Amino acid sequence: MSNKAYVVGTADTKGPELAYVRDLIAALGLETVLVNVGTKGGEDGVDVTAASVAACHPEGPASIFVNERGQAVVEMSRALTEFITEQDDVGGIIGLGGSGGSGIIAPAMQALPIGIPKVMVSTLASGDVSAYVGASDVNMFHPVTDVSGLNRVSRKLLGNAANALAGMMKFPVPESADDRPALVLSMFGVTTPAVQAITDGLNSDFDCLVFHATGSGGRSMEQLIDQGDVAGVLDITTTEICDLVVGGFLSAGEERLDSIVRTKLPYVGSCGALDMANFWGPESVPSQFKGRNFYHHNAQVTLMRATPEESARIGVWIGTKLNACAGPVRFLLPLRGVSALDVEGGPFYDPAASLALFQALRDTVEQTPDRQLVELDLHINDPEFSAAAIEAFKDIYDEKEA
Repeated sequence: MSNKAYVVGTADTKGPELAYVRDLIAALGLETVLVNVGTKGGEDGVDVTAASVAACHPEGPASIFVNERGQAVVEMSRALTEFITEQDDVGGIIGLGGSGGSGIIAPAMQALPIGIPKVMVSTLASGDVSAYVGASDVNMFHPVTDVSGLNRVSRKLLGNAANALAGMMKFPVPESADDRPALVLSMFGVTTPAVQAITDGLNSDFDCLVFHATGSGGRSMEQLIDQGDVAGVLDITTTEICDLVVGGFLSAGEERLDSIVRTKLPYVGSCGALDMANFWGPESVPSQFKGRNFYHHNAQVTLMRATPEESARIGVWIGTKLNACAGPVRFLLPLRGVSALDVEGGPFYDPAASLALFQALRDTVEQTPDRQLVELDLHINDPEFSAAAIEAFKDIYDEKEA
C-alpha cells in the first residue's frame, strides 16, 4: 500500500489553510488524506470526518462532542491517536493548529514510530514545545501569523511546511546496510569517558545509539526500546531518576525503566550521575534547597548534590523497578564514585550519600540468577569499569541468544 501524507486540523476553523497545504503536497505527486478533528462541522472536502475519528475513541464518540471545550480537545486527541496508529499507510503527517489544535494533533504524532516524518505548524512553536514534541521526532514550525486565513505571510510559511513534509517523504534517507544489532546507552557529560569506552568496545559487533540523559533523552530512549528495534540496553547514566526523586528539572518521569520491564531485554544499568539533580541558572533553584551543595556547571546549568536521605530514596526507587524486570539484569555499583564530580577531593564527594545509595539498592533488589547487583571497587569513569560493563552485557546477551 502506498504511503500517504496525512493533513490534520480543525476544518471548522482552518479549512482553507488545510486545503492549501494538502494541494501543495498533492501537486508534488504524493497521495494525501485530509483529516478533520474539529467538533463544529466544516466537513466539506475532507477525506476523514471528525465523526469517523471520534468513532475510534476507546469510550465512544459521546466523550468528545460535549459543550466543555477543554474536555473535547483532550478526548479528540485520544481518538485521533487511536485512529492514526491504526492506519497502515501513514508515510508522513502534518498538522496545523493553535493551542487547541496542537493539543489534539501533537500527542497523536508522538504515538507514531520514530522516523515517520512529522511536521506540526503551531502558533506555540516559538515557546516551550516540550509537551508537543515529547520523546518523539515532531518538527515544530512557527507560522509567525496566526493560522487564521491565507495571506502573504501564511502562504509562504504554510508552503514551507508543506514542502518540508513532502521533501522528507519523497527523499527518504536510504536504509543502512548495517546489520549489527542495535544497543541503546545513556550518557551525561560526567559519565562520558565510561560510555565512550563502552561504545568503543562494542562498536565492532553492535550499532551503539547513545542518548543524552536530559529527561527527554531518557524518554526517547525508552520509546525506541518499546518500538522493538533494540537488542539490549546499557543504561549507565540513570541520573534522570535523581531529578525525579529530588525535584530537579531533567526527570524522565515515573515511567523510567518501564520499557525494560515490558520488553525483558538484556539490561546493564549503573548509578551514573545519581549524585546530582539538575537545575537551570542559579536563580531557577527552588527556595527549599537554599544552603545545599551546588556546582555551577555553566551559566545555564546548576547541579545540586543529593543528600544521604535522597540517595536512599533513589536506591529504593531503582531497586523496586529492577524487581519488576523478568529479563536478564545486571546493575553495576561503582563504589569509588558515580560521576566526574564524585571523586575523592571533588565537589560532590560524599561517602555517606554514596553509602546510602548503595545500601538501599542492596536492601531492595531481590537478587536472582537473572537479576544481580555487581559491586565494583572502581570509579565509574575508570577503564576497568567500562570493561566490566562490556563483559556483563556480553554474558547476558550471549546467554539470551543461546
